Amino acid sequence: MSDFTPINSQEEFDEAIKGRIARERENSAKKYAGYISPDDFNSKKEEYEKTIGDLNSTISKANEQIKNHEKEIADRDSKIKAYESHSVKTRIAHEFGLDYDAVDFLQGDDEDAIKKSAESLKNLVGKGHVAPLASGDDTGDTKRAALKNTLKGLKGE
Repeated sequence: MSDFTPINSQEEFDEAIKGRIARERENSAKKYAGYISPDDFNSKKEEYEKTIGDLNSTISKANEQIKNHEKEIADRDSKIKAYESHSVKTRIAHEFGLDYDAVDFLQGDDEDAIKKSAESLKNLVGKGHVAPLASGDDTGDTKRAALKNTLKGLKGE
């Protein structure tokens, strides 16, 4: 066996284990070669957190735009439905011989319901007012009517 020499100082101890420490560092470097260091990890983590924050704000803006677009679409759909309903009511009122003002009184969501409403309104109102035919006699003022008849006679009519 070899002779044992006692270690008397720290420098001698450091010199004795220098090779072992170098081998262990080499083994650790090989073992953890694919891993990231804690400092690099923290910098990557901060970079990723910033990217995530930016993407989250972009997503929230996009969601807000989607909500606004959905609201605009719903508003436009309701306007289109109102226009279509008014058009159908106008057509049906014309078919039943109702005045244009009667369109506001027609009710229903589909064509059959609007037709039933128009029919009941037509029965309620009747045929409507017929303009009187022109007559030569004014029944309201007899004095004026007599004067008119006299003038007719003078002209030779």
